[in-house]
Amino acid sequence: MSPARLPTDVLIERLEPFADPGRAAKERAYLKSERNFLGVSVPDGRRAVRQLAKDTDLVHRDDVLAVAKDWWAGPWWECRRSAVELLTFRVDALGPGDLGFIESLIRDGETWALVDGLAGDVAARIVARGVDPDVDATLDRWSTDPDSFWVRRASMLALLLVLKRDLEQWDRFCRYADGMLSEREFFIRKAIGWVLREVSKSHPDPVRAWVEPRLELMSGVTRREAMKYL
Repeated sequence: MSPARLPTDVLIERLEPFADPGRAAKERAYLKSERNFLGVSVPDGRRAVRQLAKDTDLVHRDDVLAVAKDWWAGPWWECRRSAVELLTFRVDALGPGDLGFIESLIRDGETWALVDGLAGDVAARIVARGVDPDVDATLDRWSTDPDSFWVRRASMLALLLVLKRDLEQWDRFCRYADGMLSEREFFIRKAIGWVLREVSKSHPDPVRAWVEPRLELMSGVTRREAMKYL
């Protein structure tokens, strides 16, 4: 079977043996989603996607993007999650020019359970390959997106992998966080604190220096996350 023609029903056939109606009901309620769920666990779904990609030699960029797009439009929640898993598994085939496609999925992602993988696993690995003016410009645009808090959240999570490694993008993150610090959206407040918490594990001093003068401006969730290891 050609990878470019790997249909969604083949994916569903691989997922159905792991379906659990009880899990499906719980996940649907937990995520407050209107979508239909099979109830496949994350580990089982990940293994199924990776094995399917290997079985069909799904490695080339155009094929990966085409299949991910088709799966994203599938009838089950797990089809969307499988698209994210595929992009994560084959992220080496993607480049800076594919951040636009990733952005389109983030805008349509509806929930952290999809957005965070797209931002923190897929986009973050592209960002971590090194300084790229086009990538920087894309993240800058995401950070001030007027329509989607998921896109703004993604601008920070996409920096997390490189920030765990070094502080090359620290000033950029601080600029983004300052711009969003007054937002009332929980998922923005959580993301700021999340990144600060993770960076503080290796670089506590710059995190402390950023946090202290802003303590009165932070929401409770941002403050608790940021100061967890300080």
